[in-house]
Amino acid sequence: MKPNRTQNDALGILRAPAAFGRQIGFSLLTDKLHGEWIREMVWGREDMTLQAHRGGYKTTALEVAIAEMLFFLRDRNIIFLRKTDDDVAEVLEAVRKILMHPLTQAMHSALTGKPLELIKSTGKQITTSGYMKSGGTPQLLGIGIGGSLTGKHADIVITDDIVNRLDRESRAERERTKRIYQELQNVKNIGGRIINSGTPWHKEDAFTLMPRPIKFDCYSTGLLSKEQLEDLRMKMAPSLFAANYELKHIASDGALFAFAPAFISQKDAEDCLGKDAPAEALLYDGVAHIDAAYGGGDYTAFTCAQRRGDTLFVYGRLWQRHVDTVLDTALAECRRLRCAPVHVELNADKGYLAKEIRDRNFPAYGYSEKENKYVKISTYLRKWWRNIRFLPGTDPGYVSQIMDFTDTAEHDDAPDSAACVCRILDRR
Repeated sequence: MKPNRTQNDALGILRAPAAFGRQIGFSLLTDKLHGEWIREMVWGREDMTLQAHRGGYKTTALEVAIAEMLFFLRDRNIIFLRKTDDDVAEVLEAVRKILMHPLTQAMHSALTGKPLELIKSTGKQITTSGYMKSGGTPQLLGIGIGGSLTGKHADIVITDDIVNRLDRESRAERERTKRIYQELQNVKNIGGRIINSGTPWHKEDAFTLMPRPIKFDCYSTGLLSKEQLEDLRMKMAPSLFAANYELKHIASDGALFAFAPAFISQKDAEDCLGKDAPAEALLYDGVAHIDAAYGGGDYTAFTCAQRRGDTLFVYGRLWQRHVDTVLDTALAECRRLRCAPVHVELNADKGYLAKEIRDRNFPAYGYSEKENKYVKISTYLRKWWRNIRFLPGTDPGYVSQIMDFTDTAEHDDAPDSAACVCRILDRR
């Protein structure tokens, strides 16, 4: 027996989930963007992480996806987490309205011959008449991340915006969110999956524990006009705009470096030095600097730089390791880039590193640092920042540590090393 027209409409949810969303009132959902999100959430098999900019309707798409899960995946139970109980109740109310919409009801009746009823519907859980799992477990259970997960299990675990501004401002909150997310691995049933949706706020937030995200920034979705983006950019701090709309991390509101640096290309090198000139030739006869780590969580930062007119060409590496373990690598880079001597501070190690470099038959220049680190970075590195061009191969972590630098930054090895070469070349 062929399905009738209403049954075909119901089955069309599978093919065009965003179109269903538009028909029940979510007029801004698009097939190409939100339709793919919903389809992957409902029918995907692997754990997934979706990151999208604010105003990208990711929570709206998730509400439609959860309703479709309750509609189609009737033998599975879902645990849904947001930051607070109020946040959870807001989404569950939206899901309830989708389920009770006349179109949803008509589709359910066409497919099953029965209306869809809510056996239980509160701000914390929903169970429908189509639920096929026994044992008294709610079909959809909502929990704020402060709630208890002890003894709870689910076939599908969904997190939405469990990372927010609190995680940006508080390390304790970041660690709390991480601990809760790690606990979800025990909540997920064997063969189940975890779906994450949200916006990043800090480079060490809980997204670092999640599967590699599918990212949709403000430039790729087409949902915000150029004028809207400029208006948003003017109304908030650069760091917040970068995190919420560009899905990248730059320094906090007290940042010295509010915009990302420039990198050179092979064409730039040829324009400067002539045809077929390698990019690294821009550093020839330059200087090098090592900011050494001697244990703990510190980083060893290595910088090579050369000044050509009003431009500083910089190459940076960063290792969270003791300087002894990376010194040979750093000196090999010096030889490749023809940068000497290596400038090293004498204050901390009483000349140990300078001696180690000379013992390897490479020139070293030891100096006693008398300048305050924050003053040095804010004076020299910030002065040259607009005129710095980084070479290919520079470690992303090196640049990120500069972008994250404030007077209270936990790590400052890369900006300190970069500031030192700026000071050396500035005096030239």
